[in-house]
Amino acid sequence: MEVHVMPDPRAIGAEAANRFDEVVGGGARVLGLATGSSPDQVYAELVNRHAAFPGAYRACRVFLLDEYVGLPQGHPERYAAVIRRTVTDPLGIPRDRVHAPDVDARDLAAAGERYDEAIAAAGGVDLQLLGVGTNGHIAFNEPGATLARGTHVTRLTDRTRQDNARFFGGRVDAVPRAAMTQGIGTILRARRLLLIATGAAKADAIAGLVSRPADPELPVTALHRHPAVTVLVDPAAASGISEADLLPDVRMRDHDDERVDRMIGAHADDRIRL
Repeated sequence: MEVHVMPDPRAIGAEAANRFDEVVGGGARVLGLATGSSPDQVYAELVNRHAAFPGAYRACRVFLLDEYVGLPQGHPERYAAVIRRTVTDPLGIPRDRVHAPDVDARDLAAAGERYDEAIAAAGGVDLQLLGVGTNGHIAFNEPGATLARGTHVTRLTDRTRQDNARFFGGRVDAVPRAAMTQGIGTILRARRLLLIATGAAKADAIAGLVSRPADPELPVTALHRHPAVTVLVDPAAASGISEADLLPDVRMRDHDDERVDRMIGAHADDRIRL
């Protein structure tokens, strides 16, 4: 696991966009996308780079990490709507190639199994983008989640609903109580994982990630079971890290402002044309 401390969220967005461009430019076509505030800079950077040349990503297939249960079709906070609005429509990815868990199915357990089968049928996810919750959840795998489980319906904790209330006008009562989420077992089958975290609210989760082995009570630590994990954090999210407590498989790398400026400048006009 490599942990890169970047100067700010914009630098994280640029570096994460570089990783997406690398895999897509290398022929990968199956992408795993997350929602929430953490990926905003990533998607903004990708759209800025490629909206004028949408052919770069048009052949990609996208699988979402999760979807709320209980929101009506057409609700602006359904994650499929958010992803289409913010990234896949601007990148020219056809809507029939953007997949979310079927939360409208009568049998949600069977729908979760079908979702995992669809990911496998597409060849598996080449690059999975992840955020992390303040309580250490990834996707909607809350503390205590089984590390080998596939896509399933889960009840959201009060803390997660409070954290997500900002997307519902600050009203916790408007946040759904359940979601269908890729399980940790599904996530770990992706070929590469890219975790991003910004802000002091994520410091405890990131500190736990780099200092604790896989522990269901801190779901993000399951990433230690994957051979290709990159973590991008800003200084605030990295503020709880103690070098003395790092696990042996964790490598820390600092990115100074000058290097990041060079990196962003180098890719400013670098459009993938496929």
